[in-house]
Amino acid sequence: MTARLILAPMEGVLDHLMRDLLTRINPFDLCVTEFIRVVDMRLPPRVFYRLCPELHSGCTTPNGTPVRIQLLGQDEHWLAENAIQACELGANGIDLNFGCPAKTVNKSRGGASLLADSEQLYRIGKAVRDAVPAHLPVSAKIRLGLEDRESYLENSQALAEAGINELAVHARSKKDGYRPPAYWPMVANIRAALSIPVVINGEIWNSEHAKQAKAQSQCSDVMLGRGALALPNLAATIKDNIAPMNWYEVVALLLDYSSQEIAGDKGEYYPNRIKQWLSYLKIQYPEANTLFREIRTLTHTDDIRRTLAAL
Repeated sequence: MTARLILAPMEGVLDHLMRDLLTRINPFDLCVTEFIRVVDMRLPPRVFYRLCPELHSGCTTPNGTPVRIQLLGQDEHWLAENAIQACELGANGIDLNFGCPAKTVNKSRGGASLLADSEQLYRIGKAVRDAVPAHLPVSAKIRLGLEDRESYLENSQALAEAGINELAVHARSKKDGYRPPAYWPMVANIRAALSIPVVINGEIWNSEHAKQAKAQSQCSDVMLGRGALALPNLAATIKDNIAPMNWYEVVALLLDYSSQEIAGDKGEYYPNRIKQWLSYLKIQYPEANTLFREIRTLTHTDDIRRTLAAL
C-alpha cells in the first residue's frame, strides 16, 4: 500500500482556500479541517459550512482530495451529537483534536489538556465512534503528553480501545510546544502497541526529514503542517521526488492565493493572512523575509498586491 500524505489541521491558517491551493500542487491523500469548537449544543449547519465549505461538493477539495472534519471539545455527548450533524451534512469522516496546545483552548479543557485524562479520551472516542456511521472513519490527533512525554502509550491505547480507526501523533508534548527536536522514535512504541494505522507528524520540513521520521517512528503515513506552508510543494517533493519550488514559483502562488482571498469571504483578513503565510515561508526562502519586511506595516490590500506584482 502506498504511504499516505495528510495535510494537517492548523487553526487560522489552513482554511479551505489554502487547502485548495496546496492540494492542486501536491499529491495529498487527505485534508483535515481547522477544528470546530463544541461546547454544550448541537451546532447549526452554517458553522460546519463556514469551516468546511467543501461539504457543498462532496466534502472534497476542488481537485477531489477528501476532507475530514475535526471537532474539539471535552463533552462526549455533544461531540457525538455534532459528529452526527457533520455526517448528516456530508462529512466523509470525523477527526478529534487532542493536540492543540493553545492556552485559550486548553484553559477550557480542550485540545491537549485532555491528554492528562486517558479515561475521558476513551469516553469521547467511544461516544463518537458509536455515533458515526460504521462506514465512515473516526480518527484522532494527539501529542506525546501534556507536561511530560510519559502518557502517550496509555492515551493511545485508550483511543484504540474506544474504537477509533487511526491515530495521528505530533511527536512532542504540549509543554514542548513546537521547539525541536521531535521525538519520532517514541511514536514507534505507539506503532508497536496498536493494531490501527498510526500517522507521524512534527518537525518535517523536507523530504529527508520525512524519510527519517518514517524510519524512526515505523509509520508509513505522514501528516504535514507547518512544513507544508514553509515549502508549498513539500508533499510533491516527498512522494514524487520533484525539486522544491523556486522563489518565483512561490510568488506566483502568493498572487494566486491573494486573488482568492480578496474575492472570497475572508478578504477583510487578507493583509494578516498573507503576512502569516510569509512568516512560514521565511523558514525556507530568504526572499520571503525581505518581502515580509516590505509589507509588514502595510494594512491596505491594494498596497500589498502592488508589492507582490512588482516582484
